[in-house]
Amino acid sequence: MKFSLLSILFTSFLFAQTNYPKNYFRPPLDIPLQLSGNFGELRPNHFHAGFDMKTLQKEGLEVHAVADGYVSRIKISTFGNGKTIYIDHPNGFTSVYGHLQRATDSIESFIKKTHYKEQSFEIEMYFKPNEMPVKKGQLIALSGNTGASEGPHLHFEFRDTKTEKIINPMFFGFDALMKDTKKPIVTNLYAYPLDSKTTVNHSQRPIPINLSLQKDGTYMADKVVANGKIGFGVIAYDYDDVSFNRNGVFDVNLTCNGKSIFGYQFNTYAFDEMRYVNALIDYAKYKKTGQRIQKLFMDPPYNLSIIKADESNGVLVTQPNLTSVCGLQVSDYYGNKTIISIPVEYDMLTPIIEKESAVANYVVKASKDCFFEKNKCSVFFPAGTFYNDFNLNFDVKDNVMTVHEDIVPAHTNFTITMASDAFPANKKDKVFIGRIEGNRVSYNSTREKSNVYETRVKILGRYKLAIDTIAPTIKIAKTIEGKRLDNQKLLQVSISDNMSGIKSYNGYLNGKWILMEYDNKTGVLTHDFSDGIVAEGENQLKVVVVDNVGNSSTFETRFLRNQKQ
Repeated sequence: MKFSLLSILFTSFLFAQTNYPKNYFRPPLDIPLQLSGNFGELRPNHFHAGFDMKTLQKEGLEVHAVADGYVSRIKISTFGNGKTIYIDHPNGFTSVYGHLQRATDSIESFIKKTHYKEQSFEIEMYFKPNEMPVKKGQLIALSGNTGASEGPHLHFEFRDTKTEKIINPMFFGFDALMKDTKKPIVTNLYAYPLDSKTTVNHSQRPIPINLSLQKDGTYMADKVVANGKIGFGVIAYDYDDVSFNRNGVFDVNLTCNGKSIFGYQFNTYAFDEMRYVNALIDYAKYKKTGQRIQKLFMDPPYNLSIIKADESNGVLVTQPNLTSVCGLQVSDYYGNKTIISIPVEYDMLTPIIEKESAVANYVVKASKDCFFEKNKCSVFFPAGTFYNDFNLNFDVKDNVMTVHEDIVPAHTNFTITMASDAFPANKKDKVFIGRIEGNRVSYNSTREKSNVYETRVKILGRYKLAIDTIAPTIKIAKTIEGKRLDNQKLLQVSISDNMSGIKSYNGYLNGKWILMEYDNKTGVLTHDFSDGIVAEGENQLKVVVVDNVGNSSTFETRFLRNQKQ
């Protein structure tokens, strides 16, 4: 049977949008805009909250305030966005600048004073409107590579100041700073049987559907033959004309016989919705293969505001003597579209590919509290921990508790307890419940009472009680003992911990606390002599590092410095 694309009416859901100001904000950088990551891009456990702007593969580019306003918040962290500045603007929006190398002028001076006041590298500050005003175009910082950045770039966001919802920067006129004439690319289309009785194209498992390019530039999918509830999934990404990076798509819409049944648009969303990325994608497939299949159905529904669906939530029920035509439209912000026609028929097919078997001995009901216990070990899942019901593999063997495997996403924390009297009283504070990841055990904050250890986690997998009695390591690349450091601008020390991880680090010069910036990617602590703590002549350096269970190491040395050069 031949399907004409003229018979498919592609209609998008009407997403309510604010009339965002198009010419109010300037770019934060003075170089042409190129992105290494766009808004809504699928990331581990979250949607990307803004633009990742390229900085010519280097640090130190000037970062400017995009409009008049005031610095409302500054956060310095070793993770996340690293060194970050927030500016509130009088029109009700907030701009965010992340992964900075440092701030400039009075902003940097205030940050430095706060470091020394709080005697901490990681700080967070909030300001009132009259405390730190800035003008449009004012130099506020230099671009960097701090926090969880994987290379030099500027992370940039817009937020609604009142609600703190994140907003796609394209709505503020940033689309005019780039060019994009390329259609999104759909690499894979999948059909999902959604109950145990359904077969799709002889398969009881999700199955790829072949696509054929048509003369008009659209695609025709191979016929989907099923006998029950089915859904679709897609792997798609987008390129623009200038960045050459694989980015996320903007709008996805699925229709059935001309009616929109499921779609989403990456326009604006709240931070507490971020983790729903694990519900949107086929999480098990992602953990096994690294592929992020975006599911075009909700079974059952979840509260992600970017999704607009009809009463079916994208679930199709194939019926005898009924043929349907589904249409998939994947778009970027510039209106470039990739269109796919998907013919669907009902037929009772014998399954050739049977449902994947899994080791499971319990059932988890997502809407109910669930508690499982064995050999003095237990796991408690509060109602709402998971998106779906599933069959759980729970066991305890050789002091290892298996709580399924990381192929089912948890939306909230659940509690693990493990009882043991194997650890002496003076070592209990060194014991923690760790998740086994290959050859290492990852640390989780653990409480102990009467030989019962408890932790709260968000990842399924194998857990065990571990003990860390080894103190962190502190090293310096080249000894400075008794040497002159007259020409050095920086003092650097490497720190590491082989098990529970670094909790705190402090440096002292001649008994005075000094700021030592920590780069968790390299494990290096850096002190800048320009802070003015270093003394003329001999200096005594002391570095104290503590891990997450309280093991402590101290490194001491002395060096000479001539300040008059």
